Amino acid sequence: MARRSLFGRSGDSKDPYGRGRKGVVARNGSSQQSGGLSAQPAGPSAAELARVSAQFGLLEVKPDQLRSFPQLPGSDDEPWDVLLSMLAIDEHTALAKLSERTGLPLETEPKFNESAAKFFEVIPASMARERLVAGLSSDGVVMVCATAQPMQPAVFSILEEKLGMPVRLVLSPRGAVANLINRGYEQKQDLVTEIVEEMPLDERAIESAAGIVRNSTDLLQLARQTPVIRLVNMILFEALRRRASDIHVHPMETKLVIRFRIDGMLTDAFSPPLALAPAISSRLKVMTELDIANRHSPQDGHSTVRVGNRKIDIRLSVIPTVYGERLVLRLLDQTQTQLSLDEVGMTKRMQAEFVDLVNRNTGIILVTGPTGSGKTTSLYGALGKVDRSARNVMTIEDPVEYHLEGISQTQVNVKRGVTFAAGLRALLRQDPDVILVGEVRDKETAQLAVQASLTGHLVLATLHTNDAPSAIARLIDIGTEPYLVTSTLLAVLAQRLLRRTCKACGGSGEPPAGAPARVQRCEKCFGTGYFGRIAVYEIMKMTDDLRRLTVQGADAVTLAETARAGGMRTMIDDAKEKVALGLTDEAEIVRVLY
Repeated sequence: MARRSLFGRSGDSKDPYGRGRKGVVARNGSSQQSGGLSAQPAGPSAAELARVSAQFGLLEVKPDQLRSFPQLPGSDDEPWDVLLSMLAIDEHTALAKLSERTGLPLETEPKFNESAAKFFEVIPASMARERLVAGLSSDGVVMVCATAQPMQPAVFSILEEKLGMPVRLVLSPRGAVANLINRGYEQKQDLVTEIVEEMPLDERAIESAAGIVRNSTDLLQLARQTPVIRLVNMILFEALRRRASDIHVHPMETKLVIRFRIDGMLTDAFSPPLALAPAISSRLKVMTELDIANRHSPQDGHSTVRVGNRKIDIRLSVIPTVYGERLVLRLLDQTQTQLSLDEVGMTKRMQAEFVDLVNRNTGIILVTGPTGSGKTTSLYGALGKVDRSARNVMTIEDPVEYHLEGISQTQVNVKRGVTFAAGLRALLRQDPDVILVGEVRDKETAQLAVQASLTGHLVLATLHTNDAPSAIARLIDIGTEPYLVTSTLLAVLAQRLLRRTCKACGGSGEPPAGAPARVQRCEKCFGTGYFGRIAVYEIMKMTDDLRRLTVQGADAVTLAETARAGGMRTMIDDAKEKVALGLTDEAEIVRVLY
């Protein structure tokens, strides 16, 4: 059975869409038959480049981009990634356009099927991970494979040779393919149990391990042992598979508990032997470049690692407890982060109000809520609406979580004197139009933000309050004069995150109809009934009535009543609207907002 791909059928020397041309682009003066972006010795003519450019269809690859493509780093090994970078297009959009152009199916969440077991038996794991391809299913005649790297015809030919059958391609995002690879090669076994069983866990070995962890040299040696490395890697794999934002390693008196925070809720994941706590701690400290010999004072570290071909930012916090070191890892997967106001759940009406505020030239816009309520995500979603080509946008953050093109971002570094206040003071000398302050936490930072807004800058900042009206009282509490608040504050956006109802099971957590008898729960939400989170908001825009009450020193209750009388929709109102749409449920409103 023939396999269609970006390069035509396997073994053909065709152009990118199988129309009988030989190699189009030249590389190092060699004429190739690969149908990729390769070259003839004299270089392709303008007509040839224009013809190939047209064949890319919706991807809109320009002739001059085709000409420069061979000189770009990585164009030989990772042509698809290089193409996405060159076009400045996100992976999901590009795959959708490629699917429409070629007719290849697009599956954003491909499901592992045991009929593809032959793929994981025959194809080396290193090859699957490097080339981002995984078996999906097979009828014994054809192997259906998901790929996040479609521009590799030679690899697909090798797969067909090794499998002894044709390969049919399905396009999928790299994160989804990486998950398939992990599931396939681990055969759905309990990852931690599998690794722990390799550790020497008899009584003498446990006593020996407990003895050597007191010595820093032995700790380093322990952290570099293969079973320990594999154990930590598998914990990270499983956390990412379950979409965890945090990993808690919690030693207790008689056991060690590893917990994941998924959609804001902590859940027990594994319970390895307590004797492994020093090994796990040492390994994570080595990864984040902390002092492994220091087990008696808090430490913070960070690292960037690749887990299943995904770039993950890890922040590690370590504190000593009476039963050993407790560790919390914050995981930030840049490939999964959604910075669109649509994605986080802001209604079109509220977006229009918010974007109108963000397009103002001066003033302060505050985003409030507790830690982990999505404030930074909303701010970056707003910055995405700013015309960065005409306005100079700068930020001071702790830490810099997301990286956006066209924005100058500064990281707080207290040890080197870069505080929010010092950083903000420096940013004001950089001719900014829009300034994002990660958090207003003291009088000095608040005063500088006020001064910046008074001198012709738009300031976006976060503040920790329970609702929008309380932000005014908080600003005055930390030392901002009421008349300055009324002169500069444009609006306050308050928000919370509620769990979304799982679409696969409708919130029941039960397996879908027709699922095999061995499946006891919904595989998408792991039986919780929820998958992902959605934000609920309230926007309090400053009115003359609110300004008058602020100067008079009114409390937050009076301010809230006046704001509601002026038409402000509260977070509860927004949440009830989302319940009516089936996006969440009443239980989440009670859990989060009451």
